[in-house]
Amino acid sequence: MKDLEMKKLYYSISEVSKMVDLEQYVLRYWEREFSQLRPQKNRAGNRIYTEKDIEIIRLIKRLTREDRYTISGARQVLEQLTFDNGMPILPDDFAAAPVEIEQIDTLADDLKNVRTTLVKLLDKLRNGSSTV
Repeated sequence: MKDLEMKKLYYSISEVSKMVDLEQYVLRYWEREFSQLRPQKNRAGNRIYTEKDIEIIRLIKRLTREDRYTISGARQVLEQLTFDNGMPILPDDFAAAPVEIEQIDTLADDLKNVRTTLVKLLDKLRNGSSTV
């Protein structure tokens, strides 16, 4: 039944606490310890978490609870898996990589073909060929 529920843009701390099976005070503590976890606040000052925030929480939970990292160790892992904008690189980000690499390879091949054609045309023009 839970899978059929519509996803929301934002979740409260109590909703996230239930979703990830962690106490609210743990989430607040992790916000202080991990710079990558910075939920926004609404006008009333309540924390509002996005899906990306929840992914970060699940990653921290896995590192600290399952993989038995210390907070410091988990922080180092997250820092190594972070984009320049401060957002962590999560498993979902890796899933799209093969498709993007394939597209880039195709574009690179196309550009090489265009370059080859242009070089041939330039040679013909330089040699005074009347058929271009």
